[in-house]
Amino acid sequence: MKILLVDDSAQIRRVLKELLADAATEFMECADGDEAPATYARYQPDFVLMDISMPRVNGITATRQILQTDPTARILILTNLAHDEFRQAAFDAGACGYVLKDDLLNLRQWLELLAQEVSVPTQLSTTEKGQFQ
Repeated sequence: MKILLVDDSAQIRRVLKELLADAATEFMECADGDEAPATYARYQPDFVLMDISMPRVNGITATRQILQTDPTARILILTNLAHDEFRQAAFDAGACGYVLKDDLLNLRQWLELLAQEVSVPTQLSTTEKGQFQ
């Protein structure tokens, strides 16, 4: 599976690559949301893991931009922001998942679940305690 990592933290991108190394065949990386639409169009990844808070273009905007050109894109928001308004904004933008960064151990399981749901959009989310909703 090809995964596009969009996060302004090189450390988070490195941790994600280590965590998902045996599940992914290829990783692409962007350090900001402004790079995400072009990178997505070029590589057509199976999944996008998108941070919300980035310096130039936030993850909600980048999610909308990607989905405007490819409505089948599967984008999971990966963030430290546990507030309901951010979660709702992510789903309103078209994200299929919302994972808190302190719950990364479940990320692989999420990707496997979403990979099985090829034709039906699914909204997966974790609570502040890391439980599925």
